[in-house]
Amino acid sequence: MQANPPLYHPTANASVFRPSGTRGTEWIVYTQSNSGLPNNFVAQVVADVNSSKWIGTLGGGLAAFCDSSWTIFNSTNSQIPSNAVFSVSLDSQETKWIGTISSGLGTFNTTGWAVFNTSNSGLPDDYVVSVAHDTGGIHWIATYGGGLARFDGSNWQVFNVNNSGLPDNNVFPIAIDGQGKIWIGTDSGLAVLSGNTWQVFTTNNSMLPDNNINSIQIDGNNNLWIATGDAQTLGGGLVKVTPDSQWTVYTTGNSGLPNRKVWSIAIDNMGRKWIGTGGGGLAVFNDTIWIVFNQQNSELPDSLVYFIEIDQYGNKWISTTNGLAVYREGGVILDVSPDDSFAPGGFSLSQNYPNPFNPSTNIRFSISSSQFVTLNVYDVLGCEIATLINECREVGNYEVPFNADNLGSGIYFYRLQAGTYSKTKKLLLLR
Repeated sequence: MQANPPLYHPTANASVFRPSGTRGTEWIVYTQSNSGLPNNFVAQVVADVNSSKWIGTLGGGLAAFCDSSWTIFNSTNSQIPSNAVFSVSLDSQETKWIGTISSGLGTFNTTGWAVFNTSNSGLPDDYVVSVAHDTGGIHWIATYGGGLARFDGSNWQVFNVNNSGLPDNNVFPIAIDGQGKIWIGTDSGLAVLSGNTWQVFTTNNSMLPDNNINSIQIDGNNNLWIATGDAQTLGGGLVKVTPDSQWTVYTTGNSGLPNRKVWSIAIDNMGRKWIGTGGGGLAVFNDTIWIVFNQQNSELPDSLVYFIEIDQYGNKWISTTNGLAVYREGGVILDVSPDDSFAPGGFSLSQNYPNPFNPSTNIRFSISSSQFVTLNVYDVLGCEIATLINECREVGNYEVPFNADNLGSGIYFYRLQAGTYSKTKKLLLLR
């Protein structure tokens, strides 16, 4: 039986945790010392549709945060290819795509894990920097050293400096606009792939202030926002490109940008740009006014901001080398629970019905607080044969079908784990 990922629950002195649905301080900072965060170097955070935050760390693996519970996936309890996680993304099916440093790409969903690397797939390099997903189900994978890979689920196509217009094999961010154009940031400029046509923008043929492209975002008006800069140079800045190709460059000399090394950009539902810098902290820009958060005027744990994710409640999840910060004007909202009249009285796992069954049955359970939930089926030897749920679930009563078409007659077990609650029951398949 594969070991279940460890759950971390806050202790009484971890004051950053509050009951679901409440609003408190505008800042919360998670570190290894006050939470289940497995490593303080947070590379990326992504929020799923169930309010879970999937957190990639450089050394601690992948963490899933749901309300006040942490679930850790690392090389000892899962098939994640490395604990050095550089990127995390979600496709339209909510599959997690986990890019690692030097160990390839892992994917994870309710059916289990898959790992892609240079030895078992068309992945051109095992250093995976980012993954983007287009509306046609194509996955675009940026690698550091191998160029750009296109993967349709079965077939691989690789673009590099030798076979395409890609200006550099060190690829970083990827963004896909409403016309299906692929915008690709590299160490040597910005490339755009439209159909089979390539165009490249550099400091020589455009207003780019630096050829190192760290982040690309597209706002609601189809403006392109580009983060540029390198840790080894003094250049860089924030670039806006309008649909009619008007360029605007923001630097420390002509704006409120606190540092010219711009690492990350996120855009909220009001159109404000949240900008992470490589030494100046976090800046907010509403196209007119700049606001800067740094270690002197806020609880930001580090002045270098790698990545920013904005969840459905408007919380900003801020990745740094010294922990994970969460910020929201008016107070952070960790979770919004449904009306209590719909909440079950506690945690419970019911007997499946029908039982005995052939070949399908249903499993009911209830949870009384938002939790990361796993529901697995095992054979009599303890081997896991099915994962029915592996995600954050809100308060409620649930019914999950289980089909045993591919199994033989016999006794099986199903186990529910939700936070500290764990329960196992027996089911009987009769052919």
